[in-house]
Amino acid sequence: MSTSISFKRVRAIFVKDYKEFSRNYGLSIMLTLPIILALLIRGVDSSLPLASVAGTFATVLNLSFVLLTCFAQACLIAEEKERSTLRSLMMTPATSLDVLIGKSSLVFVMSAVILTVSTYIFEYTPVNIWAFATAVILSIILYIAVGTICGLFSRTLLDASLSIIPVAFVFSGAPWGVLLADDFPIFQVLEYTPSVQLVRLLSIESTGFTTGDLLKPLLIILAWTVVLSIVSVVMYQRRSTDE
Repeated sequence: MSTSISFKRVRAIFVKDYKEFSRNYGLSIMLTLPIILALLIRGVDSSLPLASVAGTFATVLNLSFVLLTCFAQACLIAEEKERSTLRSLMMTPATSLDVLIGKSSLVFVMSAVILTVSTYIFEYTPVNIWAFATAVILSIILYIAVGTICGLFSRTLLDASLSIIPVAFVFSGAPWGVLLADDFPIFQVLEYTPSVQLVRLLSIESTGFTTGDLLKPLLIILAWTVVLSIVSVVMYQRRSTDE
């Protein structure tokens, strides 16, 4: 299967999804969730676990990646399947990358804009803006890939909505699971999840940090992003031959 990219086709899919998304009020309301989370969580009791400024903001981001990025992407894919239009897309001259990039672009732009607004509302200042921006961009791509996988496994929008529950438990809940690692060593594996690495990155102190401190969490998040993106493309290609 060809993997070349036609930006004209990508743009056409982007515009199509934008029109459909704007008419779906259930999905559109998800855009407000990260902002609401930022408003609510910024005043959390500082004595609670992960309740530092960095920890609470990382919680906002990790929840937003699941509730906005992953959910919206899963629903866009599942909606195509529910309407039996995904098969039609697969049969067009558009390549796998055309379709996947086109259907991911809208979610990427929405996530980037809304999370930027949430960062401003929360008044979070990263120790290194470039490391922070890279981590957020990689995480958005990562959760888009997860959303694509969830959508391909779903037959309806309801299935897609339910499919993100395990994602929320594993990814959003990982930073809290790590707190149990002393009593339950098996939870130490959660240390290498992208959500925990995001907490680690955001928790780096503004003084005394090294480039290595920034690179380690970024590289782990990058590895997750690459692997899950490849899995989503392979799954889509298999779906295009199976259906």
